Amino acid sequence: MSNIIKKIFGTLVEKPWEKEQAILDNFHKGKTFDISVQKSAVIIIFGIATVLFSLIFTGYIYSLPPEQDTKYLLKPNLLWINTLILFFVSYYFNKITKDLKNKLTTKIKKNLIIVGGLSYLFLFGQLIFWVQLMKSGNYVSTNSYFSSFYIFTALHGLHLLGGLFFWGKVSSRVLKLEQNKIIHEENNISALSWYWTFLLIVWLMFFIMIYVFNDTFIEWCKSLI
Repeated sequence: MSNIIKKIFGTLVEKPWEKEQAILDNFHKGKTFDISVQKSAVIIIFGIATVLFSLIFTGYIYSLPPEQDTKYLLKPNLLWINTLILFFVSYYFNKITKDLKNKLTTKIKKNLIIVGGLSYLFLFGQLIFWVQLMKSGNYVSTNSYFSSFYIFTALHGLHLLGGLFFWGKVSSRVLKLEQNKIIHEENNISALSWYWTFLLIVWLMFFIMIYVFNDTFIEWCKSLI
């Protein structure tokens, strides 16, 4: 992170009209950051998704009446299990990226399949939890607390499905490759790893706000805004 900040501010203070700087620029490759096209695309998605989810969080914080009961979601344990699943996904992606850097490609195919399986398991768990909520009489129209929960989890699910689409494309290509050629997919796999890490961060923010601390976290957020 410190290197990125240095590069940003280093670029701002450069004087391209000076002769010495022009000589340096002529030898420059043209890139400010050493980031692949795939990772650059993921960063753009990060920006768009961050704005979208920030608006949803802010809307939730200010639309929830103080007297509304927010304790129902503390009863079931399925959301804890789903959160643990996302941690496992990030763990396996971390293993994959490390194996790529160390050129240990023997387990990458298996770990990619595990990542996909766990991601689908997360979505399946979310659907089960929706069914549990509806059976208990809590629908989108019940109150602003549950409507916010349904909307957020639906958007997060769509976000995850988008990642699974690209996971499918990359995995299908990797599974067909010989072990010594998998290393050429490092940029694609690393971008996917970034994407899933972002999904985990967004989910944890939501999990803390709507499930763990509830009113305490909401008041803290309001004090910041």
